[in-house]
Amino acid sequence: MAMDLTEEEWKQKLTPEQYNVLRQKGTEVPFSGELTDNTEPGVYKCAACGAVLFMSDAKHESTTPGLQGWPSFAEVAESGAVKLTKDDGLGMERVEVTCSNCGSHLGHLFEGVTDTPTGKHYCINSVCLNFESKM
Repeated sequence: MAMDLTEEEWKQKLTPEQYNVLRQKGTEVPFSGELTDNTEPGVYKCAACGAVLFMSDAKHESTTPGLQGWPSFAEVAESGAVKLTKDDGLGMERVEVTCSNCGSHLGHLFEGVTDTPTGKHYCINSVCLNFESKM
């Protein structure tokens, strides 16, 4: 079930930092997110709507220069969990990752990397995620 809130409702629901990243396509400062170094088993959900996005067994520590400092995943929890859109902003070719359920910006996908078994690197802002431990 997709969420359709007004921008004012999003501002009330989210913290200012979450609103900046999730709704205005900002980026958090690298190495500042509380989930960047999390290694516990569990599920990563969209901080805006609660949709399941990533599983902990797909999380890895990035060794790709320029992609370090944010939670990194090799694959999504299930097909259709995220939407991928071409992003030519900032003078580079990237693929934006948004939540399929609420449309919130999560980060970017980089393909052809060597630090994941899938060759895919979902570089996701920590502030966009809530973690549910499975311990």
